[in-house]
Amino acid sequence: MKPLEELVRKNIWSLAPYSSARDEYAGKEAHVFLDANENPYNAPYNRYPDPLQKEVKAMLERVKGVPAENIFLGNGSDEAIDLPYRIFCEPGRDNVVSIVPTYGMYKVCADINDVEYREVLLDEQFQFHADDVLKACDAHTKIIWLCSPNNPTGNSLNRDEMLKVIEGFEGIVIVDEAYIDFARQQSMRQELPAHSNLIILQTMSKAWGSAAIRLGMAFASKEIIAIYNKVKYPYNVNQLTQQQAMAMLKDPFEVDKTVKILLQERTRLMQSFLELPICEKIYPTDANFFLARMTDATRIYDYLVEQGIIVRNRSRIQLCDNCLRITIGTRTENNELLSALRQY
Repeated sequence: MKPLEELVRKNIWSLAPYSSARDEYAGKEAHVFLDANENPYNAPYNRYPDPLQKEVKAMLERVKGVPAENIFLGNGSDEAIDLPYRIFCEPGRDNVVSIVPTYGMYKVCADINDVEYREVLLDEQFQFHADDVLKACDAHTKIIWLCSPNNPTGNSLNRDEMLKVIEGFEGIVIVDEAYIDFARQQSMRQELPAHSNLIILQTMSKAWGSAAIRLGMAFASKEIIAIYNKVKYPYNVNQLTQQQAMAMLKDPFEVDKTVKILLQERTRLMQSFLELPICEKIYPTDANFFLARMTDATRIYDYLVEQGIIVRNRSRIQLCDNCLRITIGTRTENNELLSALRQY
């Protein structure tokens, strides 16, 4: 990896971050707050939240096995995706490399930040080869994006190939693990101490069933996390989100129970899809969804919409021609989907 100072944009490296009222008295006991122009009434929502979410991170440290100083919390994973562009990529000059197909926000954030987005096509098994990704890089490549399990394909990427990329690239490698709790493959979190250029993204939206609270996580070296915190907005995670996250994190074993149920339903639903005459192929998955190649995905999608059932038509995405992406719902919801498709 290049020295961090060489990777970070010069204006960001020298940036003097905004100092919030809550930052300035951190570490001291206080009970009268007359510093932040807050309304003294309507407690507890009248006060600004902890800008660094220390209580949430302390709980995550126990659950995830990552020190709090190596954790960034954002307004959904989308904030943790956007910030690296603003930290590392000089608009109009630098570029990033990603696999395709994959999660669309990587490209959207690149376009917003005026950063060239280079794509490396997966093979027919939806796998990538490290050499192909590294060949797509040049002196202005700052970030490589890898999503595992991948979206919309559902499969985990080859771990050895991911490590080759991490070890062979001088810039930042970001592995998005939004669906890792559903996967047989272990998280890459254990690789963090050995690879200072690695950033891992996770979320409360999927296995934790908390998409509404918008809480994403980035795990990285404490030096990278410090830059994340310097660039983020002062109070990026609101108090209600922090409270709900802590309530969920008190009992992580409940999440394990839900994941087991969803995995059982995933197996049942995929087996039922294979029996449908309109389904041509089911792709292997490590996520809470699967990709199905249909006889006519667009017509089937439109039919399901008329029945009040919404899936995702991925037919316009490379390698996903005639494919629907099916999220695993409750048993009742899954049965309604199957019943509609059997009557198609």
